[in-house]
Amino acid sequence: MAIVLHFNPLLWTRLAALAFSCVACSVAVHGARIIPGTGDWCIFCWAFSFAGTLLVILVELFGLQTKVPVSWKNFPITFACYAALLCLSASIIFPLYFLKGSMGPSTIRDYSIIAAVFSCLATIAYISEVTISKACPGEVAGYMATGPGLLKVCETFVACIIFVFVTDPVLYDHHHALKYCMAVYCICFILSAAIILLCIGECTGCLPFPFPRFLSAYAMLAVVLYLSATIIWPIFNFDPRHGGNRDRPYSCSTESGLCSWDKRMAVALLTAINFILYLADLIYSTRLVFVNA
Repeated sequence: MAIVLHFNPLLWTRLAALAFSCVACSVAVHGARIIPGTGDWCIFCWAFSFAGTLLVILVELFGLQTKVPVSWKNFPITFACYAALLCLSASIIFPLYFLKGSMGPSTIRDYSIIAAVFSCLATIAYISEVTISKACPGEVAGYMATGPGLLKVCETFVACIIFVFVTDPVLYDHHHALKYCMAVYCICFILSAAIILLCIGECTGCLPFPFPRFLSAYAMLAVVLYLSATIIWPIFNFDPRHGGNRDRPYSCSTESGLCSWDKRMAVALLTAINFILYLADLIYSTRLVFVNA
């Protein structure tokens, strides 16, 4: 089996991301005081990113792109985008929980600082990989290398964060309007994830309707649904007339981590962010339909 070596900017970027994620994970496990929950999440982000990048490098090193059961035009950039988001979340969470107000031994604090720095470097490396791999105007590439494809990755990632906040504790069970918002999050997440899987598995041609028109119709539906959720969620969580609480409770300042009110506010902000992402997706998808026409 021949080994194919092409030392291009993309390979160097992947090697940098591989090294940075490995160092961040190793240093955190070895010297930082990891607590269950948030610490486990950060370790998962770095380990998952490292393992996936190593797999991509090995497949391309041995020229196995045609033998793997996925579309190699779509898989590497999809993974790189998810890895960038995962490392970005770890770069935000790790300093907040392990550096802010740290009173432990200086050695542990030093290890935590090193892990946080290399996590930021890994994030930059993965963003650089996505930028290099992203399709240029007029270039023939896989759907996931285009703007709408990358937006799908961001939409599903933001939805996953929303699910984490609304389920621990459950924030949507005291009013039917909030259950509607939860349904919006689930429906849009499932459809966006299905589109990503169809593209990675190269199954878009199996659909009984044109894929670009389906994308445009779905993006329009998602914009309408998320617009309604962006309006409804704050009303039934922060408006006193609907049982909400506009002011942040004093007890939140004494709790470690995020209190229930903080999580409700985070979901409201993330819902607005996903609405903007779906709106940009709609604009891109509509342009795609007209260009194809």
